[in-house]
Amino acid sequence: MPPPFQLNSQGVDLSTRFKETHAVVGSPAAAAETTIASLAIGDDMQMANGALLEAWCAFTVGTSGTAATMKIHHTNAAGATIASTGALTVVAANLVTFSCQGIDQAVVLPGQIFIVTLQITAGAAVSTVSAVSLFCTLV
Repeated sequence: MPPPFQLNSQGVDLSTRFKETHAVVGSPAAAAETTIASLAIGDDMQMANGALLEAWCAFTVGTSGTAATMKIHHTNAAGATIASTGALTVVAANLVTFSCQGIDQAVVLPGQIFIVTLQITAGAAVSTVSAVSLFCTLV
């Protein structure tokens, strides 16, 4: 028999542990890996495990696009990759949605930045990001 609950979270405010952004900061031009969302965490708090990151985006594939890859990174596109969809087949002019999730156990607070990038393989024109969400749960 499992041990009984000794405490519960009723009356405990956990809102500072949930961060999010829905602002589109860019759209991929041609085949370049481009930042489409950015989330900076200014809080300084103790963590036991790290950050659960969940990203979602909707975009219209640009001219000649054949595949797309969405990634969650530390700090910038050169930073460590936390999660990636891998290259998924897309068709030019189609509206597509992607999502990916990852856990980052190397979070440095305060000041950690997470970004979401999108890259279109063989893209010959801008692909348009119409919506994006990046959620972070600090544990």
